Amino acid sequence: MTVALAHERTEGPRADAETVVLIGSLGSDRSMWNPQIGPLSASAHVVAVDLRGHGASPVPSGPYSVAELAEDVLALIDSLNLRRVHIVGLSLGGAVSQWIAIHRPERVITLTLLCTSARFGEPAQWLDRAATVRSAGTASLADAVLQRWFTPELAARDVDLVDRHRRMIAETSDEGYAACCEALSDWDSRSDLNRITAPTLVIAGRQDPSTTPEDLKIIADGVIGSTFRVLDPAAHLANVEQAGPVTAAIAAHIGADAYALGRAAAHDAGMAVRRSILGDAHVDRSVAARTDFTAPFQDFITRTAWGDIWNRPGLDHHTRRLLTLAILTAVGNQHELDMHIRAALRAGTAPDTMAEVFLHTAVYAGVPNSNSAFGLANAAIAETSAETESGTS
Repeated sequence: MTVALAHERTEGPRADAETVVLIGSLGSDRSMWNPQIGPLSASAHVVAVDLRGHGASPVPSGPYSVAELAEDVLALIDSLNLRRVHIVGLSLGGAVSQWIAIHRPERVITLTLLCTSARFGEPAQWLDRAATVRSAGTASLADAVLQRWFTPELAARDVDLVDRHRRMIAETSDEGYAACCEALSDWDSRSDLNRITAPTLVIAGRQDPSTTPEDLKIIADGVIGSTFRVLDPAAHLANVEQAGPVTAAIAAHIGADAYALGRAAAHDAGMAVRRSILGDAHVDRSVAARTDFTAPFQDFITRTAWGDIWNRPGLDHHTRRLLTLAILTAVGNQHELDMHIRAALRAGTAPDTMAEVFLHTAVYAGVPNSNSAFGLANAAIAETSAETESGTS
């Protein structure tokens, strides 16, 4: 019996746009596709799925089979009155996607398989993992899973990313995770790969220890006419680590509007940085105040200043904060300076560090502007201290 899957659906630019269905990894929820959802929505309808036992979807008792997981997805597609869709699957989601392409080829326009396999090793390892999760919980293996999901270099430079995905794993239902392990223990599509007729894109991560490039090459060789790519650096969650290239590759494969995709991707990237620097409250106020007249300028600033310049790897965000404070002080832009002072304080920039910036700017850009900067900072520090003491911050 199928279960009704939780999902997120975004509307494309036209009512008749095609639909892309995103199916994720063991231990994930649909938020793992956040890097792709916004950009792909510029050209297509997008449906991101929580498989049974994951995210907000029901958790029937296991074991499950890949066929059952796939039938759940097909039931969701039916409920949305969709006949044919583009299917994108990663890891466990890739096995589900293969099953649909093999057994229900009439439902698939194109197939994209990321970091998955036609057979996920020996059954015993999955049955052992299922037993471990049922006895100790998903949190007990979260750190081990994260080591496979991301390269050490990415994990070291983006602790927040790692923490978010650790919570994702730990919050996955123990029974749902274990039952999906049992589904993977039985999965073997090697003899059926030649039944896949949909145009197929196969993407591997060079540093993926779970589903190696060699595993993906087996799929690519088995699916006639498929396209094979290896991304470097990328571990198991290649759609996160190499979000831009993966999104662009999917878009090209499904025939999406590259111009609209690029603008949407830049806007989403910029909005994420803008929120991390200025804070959600400030950005929410700006978005709420946006009008049809100001919207093009807001989009321009989000894409260029935040999506491009603040996203460049040459300087970290802390250094860019200090540069911004110095430049705004030098040009006397007190409105923007006050906003960035407060944002820097919320982000943990020490007042002593800001004082050094203003002193340095006084020497090279003038005492009056730096004097104003000290005044703004002094007021902001006092307000921040008062809010902390009253428990309102």
